[in-house]
Amino acid sequence: MIKPRKKLRTSTKRVMETNISLKAGTASGTVLSILPNILSEDIVKTIILAALGATVSFTVSLLLKWLTKSKNK
Repeated sequence: MIKPRKKLRTSTKRVMETNISLKAGTASGTVLSILPNILSEDIVKTIILAALGATVSFTVSLLLKWLTKSKNK
Protein backbone atom coordinates (compact mmCIF):
# COMPACT_ATOMS: atom_id res chain seq x y z
CA MET A 1 0.00 0.00 0.00
CA ILE A 2 1.32 3.41 -0.94
CA LYS A 3 1.37 5.97 1.83
CA PRO A 4 0.40 9.54 0.98
CA ARG A 5 3.17 12.08 1.06
CA LYS A 6 3.37 14.43 3.97
CA LYS A 7 2.91 18.07 3.19
CA LEU A 8 5.88 20.21 4.08
CA ARG A 9 5.09 23.26 6.09
CA THR A 10 7.11 26.39 5.84
CA SER A 11 7.01 29.19 8.30
CA THR A 12 7.17 31.89 5.67
CA LYS A 13 5.79 31.84 2.18
CA ARG A 14 7.98 33.41 -0.44
CA VAL A 15 6.26 34.51 -3.57
CA MET A 16 8.32 35.66 -6.48
CA GLU A 17 6.58 38.48 -8.23
CA THR A 18 7.47 39.14 -11.82
CA ASN A 19 6.25 41.99 -13.89
CA ILE A 20 6.23 42.58 -17.60
CA SER A 21 9.19 44.95 -17.58
CA LEU A 22 11.42 42.32 -15.95
CA LYS A 23 10.44 39.74 -18.56
CA ALA A 24 10.88 42.23 -21.41
CA GLY A 25 14.26 43.33 -20.10
CA THR A 26 15.49 39.76 -19.76
CA ALA A 27 14.26 38.78 -23.23
CA SER A 28 15.66 41.86 -24.97
CA GLY A 29 19.00 41.53 -23.18
CA THR A 30 19.27 37.91 -24.28
CA VAL A 31 18.43 38.75 -27.88
CA LEU A 32 20.81 41.71 -27.98
CA SER A 33 23.66 39.63 -26.58
CA ILE A 34 23.12 36.84 -29.14
CA LEU A 35 22.45 39.08 -32.15
CA PRO A 36 26.06 40.13 -32.93
CA ASN A 37 27.16 36.48 -33.01
CA ILE A 38 24.65 35.38 -35.65
CA LEU A 39 25.60 35.84 -39.28
CA SER A 40 22.95 36.49 -41.91
CA GLU A 41 24.13 33.46 -43.91
CA ASP A 42 23.38 31.26 -40.91
CA ILE A 43 19.83 32.58 -40.68
CA VAL A 44 19.17 31.99 -44.40
CA LYS A 45 20.67 28.49 -44.19
CA THR A 46 18.52 27.70 -41.15
CA ILE A 47 15.34 28.89 -42.88
CA ILE A 48 16.11 26.81 -45.99
CA LEU A 49 16.91 23.69 -43.95
CA ALA A 50 13.76 24.11 -41.85
CA ALA A 51 11.59 24.38 -44.97
CA LEU A 52 13.31 21.36 -46.52
CA GLY A 53 12.90 19.32 -43.34
CA ALA A 54 9.21 20.19 -43.07
CA THR A 55 8.63 19.28 -46.72
CA VAL A 56 10.40 15.93 -46.40
CA SER A 57 8.57 15.13 -43.18
CA PHE A 58 5.20 15.92 -44.73
CA THR A 59 5.98 13.89 -47.86
CA VAL A 60 7.12 10.86 -45.87
CA SER A 61 4.03 11.00 -43.64
CA LEU A 62 1.77 11.09 -46.74
CA LEU A 63 3.69 8.18 -48.27
CA LEU A 64 3.41 6.11 -45.10
CA LYS A 65 -0.29 6.91 -44.82
CA TRP A 66 -0.83 5.80 -48.43
CA LEU A 67 1.18 2.61 -47.90
CA THR A 68 -0.70 1.62 -44.76
CA LYS A 69 -4.05 2.40 -46.39
CA SER A 70 -3.32 0.23 -49.44
CA LYS A 71 -1.91 -2.56 -47.24
CA ASN A 72 -5.06 -2.67 -45.06
CA LYS A 73 -7.38 -3.10 -48.04
